[in-house]
Amino acid sequence: MRALRSGTAAAVVLFAFMVCCVAARQNSSAERIRVIPNEAERRVDILIDGQPFTSYIWPEKLAKPVLYPLRTAKGTIVTRGFPLEPRPGERIDHPHQAGLWLNYGNVNGFDFWNNSEAIKPEDALKMGNIRHRAVTLTKSGADQGALEIEADWISGRQQLILKDHTRFIFRGAANFRSIDRITTLQALGEKVVFPDDKEGVLGMRVARALEAPSDKPEVFTDATGRPTTVAKLENAGVNGIYLTSEGKKGEAAWGTRGRWCNLSGRVGDEPVTITILDHPANPGFPTFWHARGYGLFAANPLGQKIFTNGKQELNFTLAPNQSVTFRYRILISSQFLTPEQSESVYKDFLAAYR
Repeated sequence: MRALRSGTAAAVVLFAFMVCCVAARQNSSAERIRVIPNEAERRVDILIDGQPFTSYIWPEKLAKPVLYPLRTAKGTIVTRGFPLEPRPGERIDHPHQAGLWLNYGNVNGFDFWNNSEAIKPEDALKMGNIRHRAVTLTKSGADQGALEIEADWISGRQQLILKDHTRFIFRGAANFRSIDRITTLQALGEKVVFPDDKEGVLGMRVARALEAPSDKPEVFTDATGRPTTVAKLENAGVNGIYLTSEGKKGEAAWGTRGRWCNLSGRVGDEPVTITILDHPANPGFPTFWHARGYGLFAANPLGQKIFTNGKQELNFTLAPNQSVTFRYRILISSQFLTPEQSESVYKDFLAAYR
């Protein structure tokens, strides 16, 4: 009888252990994509299959919150380190270009795009800051994770111009990572004008390997004429190339419209394609691509004058209390995407947000 009782007890223990293992596997599957807030450190970390993908951060050092860094499914970092974590051999121009962000070069006369620690004190009143206010939702899951935040667009004179509500959706599998960014900007009691400007709207700064090879230094100016010199660097391993939905390739992609744009290149031994997808419901669709060989990859639907040599102009305006929503998908593939594959990805994006 004792032996029977002992055997029964062992069976019960074994059964309980098996149930716990199954539950653990189910729980792990249910939270394969984890969104982990850490507001004390001013960040929310996104992990996929236990590996870091990106983080939503709002450090004091930056004049806006960003996603930084971005990684492939294999863990390869595809964004520049400077100014947050400088790496040997990379460019140190444009300190306002860090990670992945959304802002604009002229909102009611204030420059939100170019603001950084490099701005002279006498120019601070002309700049704008986007201040993170709250994480309103974090949700982990088997197929996707979600993050919602609220932020304020504040002028250099400390006036609240816009309320920002952004929803991020994170997905990933063995050969890709993706981010959907849905940002709603709401005017308050006064009209908000986005004068036509080339600096905007969704932007990211990529790793050195994804830049285009360059054999000369260049100087770029912003809307106010401030120059930034982009130096010539060693081109070993630098192999990035743009391709738009309209077939514009390399340097020819800049200043042209398209539904999507790819940036492809090898980062080390890994083939990588970063795709930014524009949505038909966005203002100014299809967007202009502010895609520079030195590593700035941006979609600008609100600046048209410079891209058309003055033939088109859009001074987008929100009436008091009116809002506008921007919808984008950023796909990071561990392969070189063909135009046909990119079109298929684009159709999936449209189906998600009809």
